[in-house]
Amino acid sequence: MADHGTVEYATATGNDYPAHEHTYETFVKFAFVGAVHVINLLFGLTVGGVMGHWLVALPIFIIAIIGLVPGLVTGTKTSSYIAFAICFLIFAFTGLSH
Repeated sequence: MADHGTVEYATATGNDYPAHEHTYETFVKFAFVGAVHVINLLFGLTVGGVMGHWLVALPIFIIAIIGLVPGLVTGTKTSSYIAFAICFLIFAFTGLSH
């Protein structure tokens, strides 16, 4: 089926492979930051909804947003790692004390 045409991708002018790689890396960073943010929100909902500690859940939501914004603006994963660690510790200590 594909034997009737010539392959033009490898020989075409205007292929911008570095731009494709940059787009892919940006997508992976945003997907990671978004996934970690959703996990942090789930920690907050678990602490508030399941454990009944909504005042403890509020800092989790705030920390999750603080970790999300630098990740989306600069594309760094460090703020997401830190926010995840803090939210997880709050979740763990609340669960252990419950």
